[in-house]
Amino acid sequence: MRRPKLIGTDLDGTIVPFDRPISQRTIDAFTKAHSLGVEIYFVTGRPPRWMKEVRETFDFGTGICGNGALLYDFREEKILDSWLINPEELAKGAAALRQVIPDAAFAVENFHGFHREKSYNPRWDKGQDDLGVSVIEEHLSQPAIKFLVRSASEEVSADQMLALADATVGEFLTVTHSNPHESLLEISAHGVSKGSTLAKVAKDLGIAREDAVTFGDNPNDLSMLAWAGRSYAMKTGHPATHAIATGIAPECNDDGVAQVIEELLNLPE
Repeated sequence: MRRPKLIGTDLDGTIVPFDRPISQRTIDAFTKAHSLGVEIYFVTGRPPRWMKEVRETFDFGTGICGNGALLYDFREEKILDSWLINPEELAKGAAALRQVIPDAAFAVENFHGFHREKSYNPRWDKGQDDLGVSVIEEHLSQPAIKFLVRSASEEVSADQMLALADATVGEFLTVTHSNPHESLLEISAHGVSKGSTLAKVAKDLGIAREDAVTFGDNPNDLSMLAWAGRSYAMKTGHPATHAIATGIAPECNDDGVAQVIEELLNLPE
């Protein structure tokens, strides 16, 4: 067991509590890792505009946003690379998912912002698109960072929706979710995930997966938990993350990631 050369971490529910700012202990742990030469990646489903808290907290590290769709320099607010869903796949996916998900309502994130159907409840993007459109196809003529599907009636859970959607569009899109309590799916281009992008940047840096450590708490973290040589699911995380990670970290509100990093940094190089 040696000190990692790369750390990739999810944000919400992993190092960002839902009811308070990122803790000083967590900031200190990542700062020490950075000072020792460890590459830091903040890997999230968030779009770039939601990275303000990370930018104000850390003066190092790189963002991977949109569940792997964007490599993002959050200090310079600059997209370094992107892996987007093409318009044909967006239209094909919307048509197919309407057939299998009750009361499906759609939204899309692209380089022009967030757009939604009138029936889509923008719980996390209020004010981004106050009007909405009748059908999302009006906004599917350009590549997308992320495609969102919500069950307006919430008659099916996120896990049920994921199973339905993956069986329907999994051959040409990547489907996941980041909250078991929301009837909401997050869709990326085929083969694009947190894990795929983290693997790309690690390869470019000459870092083997055995020298990487990742942290996460929900299905959208599964790919990077599976990729890393050492991975930690949060104690309160989705059962699927517990099944695939190599270890379990204490919960977010107990600075679980910081606790693990502190131990890892005591290992020899």
